[in-house]
Amino acid sequence: MKLITNDETISRSELKDMAGKMFGGLVKGVVDVSRGIMAVDAELHADEEAFLLKSGSSQDDLWGINLYPDETGEDFIEFDSMINVRPRQGNKSRGVENADLRSAIIGIVNDLVV
Repeated sequence: MKLITNDETISRSELKDMAGKMFGGLVKGVVDVSRGIMAVDAELHADEEAFLLKSGSSQDDLWGINLYPDETGEDFIEFDSMINVRPRQGNKSRGVENADLRSAIIGIVNDLVV
């Protein structure tokens, strides 16, 4: 598992290497929208979520995504994770239903993946 911050970004080629070792075409990630960081390279989003919670993140700020390093544009990020199911926050699906929140996640990922 790897923590990605503004001080320690990640390249698409690193993501491709991670994808090849784990799932072939994708890398799971969890983004902390408050801190502007993400964890990648674990078998489960829940593992990355637990890692970020231990590092000081708040549950309400963590959202699961999948990254497809061979894709570009809208196909690069997929909003699909069981950790996203949060009826108490108004999110009733595995996706991220709030458009502003999706945009914030995309912005963070674009800042961290170089």
